[in-house]
Amino acid sequence: MFLKHLSLINYKNFTSHNLEFDPVINCLVGKNGVGKTNILDAIYHLSFGKSYFNPVATQNIKHGEDFFVIEGEFEKDDRTEKIVCSFKRGLKKVIKRNGKAYEKFSDHIGFLPLVIISPADRDLITEGSDTRRKFVDGVISQSDKAYLKVLLNYNKVLTQRNSLLKYFALNRTFDNDTLSIYNEQLHRLGTEIFEKRSQFLNKFIPIFKTQYENISGNEEAVSLGYQSKLYDNDLASLLVSNLDKDRSLQYTSVGIHKDDLEFTIASHPIKKFGSQGQQKSFLIALKLAQFHFIKAQAQTTPILLLDDIFDKLDETRVAQIVSLVDNDTFGQIFISDTHADRTENVVKNIHHGYKIFNL
Repeated sequence: MFLKHLSLINYKNFTSHNLEFDPVINCLVGKNGVGKTNILDAIYHLSFGKSYFNPVATQNIKHGEDFFVIEGEFEKDDRTEKIVCSFKRGLKKVIKRNGKAYEKFSDHIGFLPLVIISPADRDLITEGSDTRRKFVDGVISQSDKAYLKVLLNYNKVLTQRNSLLKYFALNRTFDNDTLSIYNEQLHRLGTEIFEKRSQFLNKFIPIFKTQYENISGNEEAVSLGYQSKLYDNDLASLLVSNLDKDRSLQYTSVGIHKDDLEFTIASHPIKKFGSQGQQKSFLIALKLAQFHFIKAQAQTTPILLLDDIFDKLDETRVAQIVSLVDNDTFGQIFISDTHADRTENVVKNIHHGYKIFNL
């Protein structure tokens, strides 16, 4: 699978822009602020129906305009697939595949598998548990539509239960029968999510460790740990035992929406004890493990976006990643960088074609 053509109208800093891509390597070079990352984000938009960097749709419209349109032409399974993502102020975003609009955006997730590696990934280490849950859920959802549906249903029921708790507090009332209905639904949906996350991590962690070893070239012991209260108690029991707390807080304090990933190096939290280089290697190993997991599950090679990759790796490490194209590990790669010469030095040594776009 690869992206052949990209067209942008009123997207971020672009009024109108068209690009024809190489099926293997594409390098976007230019000074900071010219729109290299915006082009990568537009490609991400076509895959996920949203921006990787700014989920507020109105803020992706060019200043002074009322809409944006992103159009991509992909080659997949010997077929041309035309994807259009458009948004106009005051209206809902629309995603079309070959002229037909999706009724649910979730139906599109996973159709165009894609992985992005960006300096913004540092949020996985520095931010709260929500960021890490989204990473896990995003990887699973690209190859498991049933999981995504269960997750959406869980979040819907969670919102309803939280609203009910607020209603109880506001009206100084309580109805255990109504609450029990939501508890049962959360238990059923949450248990399925917990089990699928656990199964996923059992497969994912060995892949991640291998990628870290390949990148770092050392023998540091790194690992991921899944933190969940469901290891010790079922969710139905947790909801009952935490009822007084939930009524006081007016929201649901236990459940799979509180789970987290623990990132460690030498059995210590990498956030506190990992050097900057170790953290960079850890994050890239996470994303490359994501790439290999999705590739195996989807049986399609994902597109790989390397945003400002030299911020994370030295030229030798970048060359190692790009050289893997030669043995067909990767498919189509997009690289953004501020130095054209540095990028070309890396890609000119492979036995495939490449394009360099000077923005």
